[in-house]
Amino acid sequence: MNFAIIAAGEGSRLQQEGATLPKPLTLLQGKPMIDRLIELFMRCDAERIVIIINSESVELKEHLDLLAVHYPLQLVVQTTPSSMHSFSVISPYLRGGKFCLTTVDTIFDEEEFSHYITNFATTKADGLFAVTDYIDDEKPLYVSTDATNRVCSFNDSANEGDKFISGGVYCLNDKALDVLDRCIAEGRSRMRNYQRALIEDGLFIQAYPFSKIIDVDHIEDIVKAEQFLNKKTARK
Repeated sequence: MNFAIIAAGEGSRLQQEGATLPKPLTLLQGKPMIDRLIELFMRCDAERIVIIINSESVELKEHLDLLAVHYPLQLVVQTTPSSMHSFSVISPYLRGGKFCLTTVDTIFDEEEFSHYITNFATTKADGLFAVTDYIDDEKPLYVSTDATNRVCSFNDSANEGDKFISGGVYCLNDKALDVLDRCIAEGRSRMRNYQRALIEDGLFIQAYPFSKIIDVDHIEDIVKAEQFLNKKTARK
């Protein structure tokens, strides 16, 4: 399976709060966030890891160029207006089978992720989306599901019975890339609107619950992520 990381943002909020490193190089348990993802993907038998970064990320590019000596990285350097457009740019590298896409700043339990990937390898769903009932996001995207955890809709505010939000980790197939192409052609933007289009087009999207997923957008999120990972490490 191929994996992909969207790391094309500027990390402006972290910088405004005093962060000195680019967001993907922010250290968690002494390791850059992007390295943590790459190593995890390799443990999940990644054939190729596609990474998109923006054209201003000189330090990050140098870091990834060094890692490419040891890992099967496909680096794409292009500044885009949104995560959905970043996804579109790298989508040609992901066709031909199942793949997993994540943003660089999603922090989750590694064991849960491994089970998630194993589950997607055998499911008949077009997509398996990581969701969580841990809600600590500035603009959460709520996920409505049926009794079998099939996704019925994505909502900006919670409907009655909604307990999950989207976690920013997506396992998908080629049919989902066809929907992405249509969204781009129609001038749509934002990943949440793409997710809605998947449901509109009748794709079978399943929700996969994680205990906790943390988005690192602020300095305080780094502290929360460290505490979460340290607790998980201590239990092993």
